[in-house]
Amino acid sequence: MIEHFPGIALSEVEAAIRDAAATEIMPRWRQLAAHEIVEKKGPHDLVTVADRGAEERLTEALGKLLPGSVVVGEEAVHADPAVYDALHGDAPVWIVDPVDGTRQFVHGDPGFCTLVALALRGEVLASWTYAPARDEMAVAVRGGGARINGAEIRSGALRPGAGLRVAMSHPDYTTPDQKRALLGLRTEGVAARPCGSAGLEYLAVARGELDAVAFSWELAWDHAAGLLLVTEAGGAHLTPAGVPFRITGENALPFTAARDAATAERVRALLSTHTP
Repeated sequence: MIEHFPGIALSEVEAAIRDAAATEIMPRWRQLAAHEIVEKKGPHDLVTVADRGAEERLTEALGKLLPGSVVVGEEAVHADPAVYDALHGDAPVWIVDPVDGTRQFVHGDPGFCTLVALALRGEVLASWTYAPARDEMAVAVRGGGARINGAEIRSGALRPGAGLRVAMSHPDYTTPDQKRALLGLRTEGVAARPCGSAGLEYLAVARGELDAVAFSWELAWDHAAGLLLVTEAGGAHLTPAGVPFRITGENALPFTAARDAATAERVRALLSTHTP
């Protein structure tokens, strides 16, 4: 049951996501023509016909499931930035990233996913992370735990004194101040690497396969689903200010999400080492 919206079945949302992936995404995986790939802001910011088709399909389906709701999707916001303002309103909001990891999708790599989250007044109530090439569906409900393909997942606490495995924003795509903060992870005992699909990195944290992430951007469609997934699996997230990340924005950056509260604080402290 989803808090505030008990009439919405988790399975209905899952079915809509699977349908969008089966209809719009997977038939184009490793089948894209050059004209079906477009650069938005540069070679590392791509959109494809799969992204657009899946978002349109999800927007229609999710709107029918919850009349009066609005959809904040990555491609809709790219076309009209004012759409993002719905995150601050009183209507329930579906936050959608149709293909998270578009670069991987374009290159034929299976490391991409579809992200959907349901939020109300800035609070994420439920989330879905679907990796169609791997047939993995992770679902989280606020106060109801996290599951993948129906089986409960727990991130588990990091063993005291163990080294850290962290996926982080690539330094080339950060501000000078964020770059300095991320240098805190370049230290003994930390194995840091550039992140791939944000949604799949969050899933790895929730499963205990990765200890933490450190991200330098705020876009809600990249983080809303994963942050709830990590939290419901037993993890935590913190900004450099020592408070949880807010999907509505105005966060201190870079922030971290980790497999347990102690690890989140450990990464936060490392990020603060070089913060001006």
